[in-house]
Amino acid sequence: MKRLIFILMALLSYGILRAETLKSPDGNIVLDFELDNGVPVYKVDYKGRPVIKESKLGLDLKSGKNLTDGFRLAGSETSTFDETWKPVWGEVKEIRNHYNELEVTLEQPSTDRRMIIRFRVFDDGVGFRYEFPDQPNLDYFVIKEEKTQFAMAGDHTAFWLPGDYDTQEYSTVTSKLSEIRGLMNEAITPNSSQTPFSPTGVQTALMMKTDDGLYINLHEAALVDYSCMSLDLDDKNMIFESHLTPDALGDKGYMQTPAKSPWRTIIVSDDARDILASKMTLNLNEPCVYEDTSWIKPTKYIGVWWEMITGKSTWAYTDLPHVKLDLVDYSRLTPNGRHAANTEHVKEYIDFAAEHGFDAVLVEGWNIGWEDWIGKSKDYVFDFITPYPDFDVEEIERYAKSKGVKMIMHHETSGSVRNYERHMEKAYQFMNDHGYDAVKSGYVGDIIPRGEHHYGQWMVNHYLYALTEAAKHKIMVNAHEAVRPTGLSRTYPNLIGNESARGTEYESFGGNNPDHTTILPFTRLIGGPMDYTPGIFETDISKLNPDNHSYVRSTLARQLALYVTMYSPLQMAADLPENYNRFLDAFQFIKDVALDWDKSYYREQIKAFEHQLGIAKETGLPVIIHSRDSLEVIFEVLKKHPYTRGILHCFPGNAAEARQAIDMGYLLGIGGVVTFKKSQMADTLREIGPANIVLETDSPYLTPVPNRGKRNESARLKDTLIKVAEIYRESPEVVAEATSENALKVFGMGK
Repeated sequence: MKRLIFILMALLSYGILRAETLKSPDGNIVLDFELDNGVPVYKVDYKGRPVIKESKLGLDLKSGKNLTDGFRLAGSETSTFDETWKPVWGEVKEIRNHYNELEVTLEQPSTDRRMIIRFRVFDDGVGFRYEFPDQPNLDYFVIKEEKTQFAMAGDHTAFWLPGDYDTQEYSTVTSKLSEIRGLMNEAITPNSSQTPFSPTGVQTALMMKTDDGLYINLHEAALVDYSCMSLDLDDKNMIFESHLTPDALGDKGYMQTPAKSPWRTIIVSDDARDILASKMTLNLNEPCVYEDTSWIKPTKYIGVWWEMITGKSTWAYTDLPHVKLDLVDYSRLTPNGRHAANTEHVKEYIDFAAEHGFDAVLVEGWNIGWEDWIGKSKDYVFDFITPYPDFDVEEIERYAKSKGVKMIMHHETSGSVRNYERHMEKAYQFMNDHGYDAVKSGYVGDIIPRGEHHYGQWMVNHYLYALTEAAKHKIMVNAHEAVRPTGLSRTYPNLIGNESARGTEYESFGGNNPDHTTILPFTRLIGGPMDYTPGIFETDISKLNPDNHSYVRSTLARQLALYVTMYSPLQMAADLPENYNRFLDAFQFIKDVALDWDKSYYREQIKAFEHQLGIAKETGLPVIIHSRDSLEVIFEVLKKHPYTRGILHCFPGNAAEARQAIDMGYLLGIGGVVTFKKSQMADTLREIGPANIVLETDSPYLTPVPNRGKRNESARLKDTLIKVAEIYRESPEVVAEATSENALKVFGMGK
């Protein structure tokens, strides 16, 4: 009997029979942790359904025994945390940070080393990380690979990008997990710097949908002093395993205790909107480190950028094949005549910004060195302080200040990070001296020091170094080609934006897939906002550059919608001023849309709509429904709460949707859109007839032809009437009588 007791005690000490369970505050998410023969293992369920099946945890080390097995449970503690904090900027005014925590301390007797795994379970997901306390037998160590597993419960539908050490600028692929391997080669498209690593490797944030309607998002939070994580799929067993970005030697991380990994995050819900609304990534980051944040301000800007992207103009001042900055005298060189960043042209952008109330103007190509900036593995490529001869820094500073407009600096590094750090202090001071309080930095091309990758530990540390050094100068940073964000904007809110995905520029390089921006909010934006640079009104690129035959795969309405769906406190109106002058009514939306939001409502909007339908039923009054991109949701609500008296204001749908609305008893509001050149409304109107419509103005928006560009007013209704009459081949008088009678009837005033 004594021997049996001893054996049971030994088993318990190694954790074989010891399991820890932690639930979310609302009880819907359940995390289970245990040691299985000395191996740390966890699993996650949501409302009784498996999210992560039994999965292993740990790290392989370059030397010595791995931190993957041979552990015993030294102790565990649970706690609860609940706070509400206010971000410096964001989609909401306040964020609740509410979780239950499990801290598990593991001992490895064979090495006398300790490792802590800390779990936090929120109502919207789970975060966990590895912590390494200061200890004699684990002071310095090198990570060979992190071995964190995420075992999936099925062959889910995934929205994925190829795993790569150097670029995130791929188009999203939608497929089953089992199909990733077969689609990988086609998904890897050319880039100025790229290093894919596996036929089943994918990037985070990874969004998935299960066959039974669960949405699962895998990512990381608080990426500091560590390599960026991708995921490598075992497609036979449907198990993802962490894959860290290596350095030039192939090592994955250099650690000195006390140390910790980033958080590994699992966001889960049976409603996709909850994934969008989740603030778990931010909550897993530390509070803001700056005492004074008054200098950090959301910014709406225009810029000398799109005309270079399209090839209409150049960044470079000359057409020389190469230059040496310490030898070339630009004052003696002949300009190419296509350099966009010249004083007079930039003043035009400043004038436009001032006229329309924009905060700032970004100018790219202002500084010497652009002649051979890309693809040369050139160390001394820019000095970040010397302008081209045709760009007068002092005059631009004076002129912008006189107009009440800020200037945004541009620092392209061409991947030569050693050079950038060498010049950084002077560059930031130059910005202070000339009134620049924000910088767009870029990391196009392979990294110098050579062999380093964009998402390795060394570069991760550089991005944070640039951010904190900028803060000393009260400068906001918008980093392009940098590592994908992981919520660090909570801690360092001068990280005002990032690119870190395939943005609008690719519309000039052949185009983005139509579903691209519908997926990005669920993937790229989980970690933080994107400087997507929307607002392209002229979709035919050949009108800017006859040699560029690309088309922007979008509509004007879709470009406007991006300002809301692709939230960012830094928003650009990316098109040329002359194109905005052609569509001033649509441009008004870009001017008006907010950058800093109070709170976003999803389900609340539906509840409010249902409540209003109830009031309409009680009072017998008509319902006027104003919507954007939500007809499907509106029809669903109307089916549940039928009411047959009202108007769908500024009806945006096709003939089938129009018929559906009419069958429910609703009239269709027709406004100025029907007069637009690219409008499809004529086809819809011919299908339904004048007995089912009313005419509207929607002042001050949607001004009809021939008054486009002017502010809309009630008198413009006549222009809409004339166009509708033309479509129906009736006189305006006949259509006016019919639509007026429709309006009277819906308000109970008709014959």
